[in-house]
Amino acid sequence: MPSPASSETSMESGRDTESATVPGPILLLGAPGVGKGTQAKELVKLWNIPQISTGDLLRGNVARGTNLGKTAKEIMARGELVPDSLVDEMVAARLLEPDTARGYILDGFPRTLGQAHWLDGRLAAQIESLPVVAVSIQVNYNQLLRRITGRRNCPVCQTIYNVYMRPPQREGFCDVEGAELVQRADDTEEVFKERMRAYEALTRPVVEHYRVLGRFAEVDGDKPIAEIAAGIVSTVERLRKAA
Repeated sequence: MPSPASSETSMESGRDTESATVPGPILLLGAPGVGKGTQAKELVKLWNIPQISTGDLLRGNVARGTNLGKTAKEIMARGELVPDSLVDEMVAARLLEPDTARGYILDGFPRTLGQAHWLDGRLAAQIESLPVVAVSIQVNYNQLLRRITGRRNCPVCQTIYNVYMRPPQREGFCDVEGAELVQRADDTEEVFKERMRAYEALTRPVVEHYRVLGRFAEVDGDKPIAEIAAGIVSTVERLRKAA
């Protein structure tokens, strides 16, 4: 386990890279449990660019009662999936906002090959826009399984434990509240396997698309948070130079 000093050095390395690189659009990929959300937040701080999550966009449009949100709400009320075309429109509207000028972290989009082609075409039509680069955070399958199935939550203070990696002092009970810990219904091996199958099926064509274009790379996600973030920063810099 690297010392705090080495982690600080890694983050400083990331900041040095930041000053030399305009990040542009970055597609952050990762299987369930790799810490993609955590890394997205780190990159937002490092580069001062927004994270664009399709889930957040959908919820935001519904909450604000936009025309897109009303349409999406009606579709979901019928128990149907929101179509790619509607998600594309939400993303297009978000990319017009001024905070996206230097770049942004894409989370959950493009999820399909069709969405990837749509996004590439849209960015290509903008004279000053950089193309998307895709970075995938890689963690061993068994390690991911332990991260997911080992999670336990305190129902009172919401503290998250892991029976394998960060167990409570007293087995089955929260260190802070003393409440009995609970396991989420979807934190089981069966559900995890299904989520992994769905992830592979959806993202494989997207990964291959950007790999063929020379705009895809992988980083080791089994490291301290700061080191992973620094690795993503240096990977983006390398991909930008190659592009």
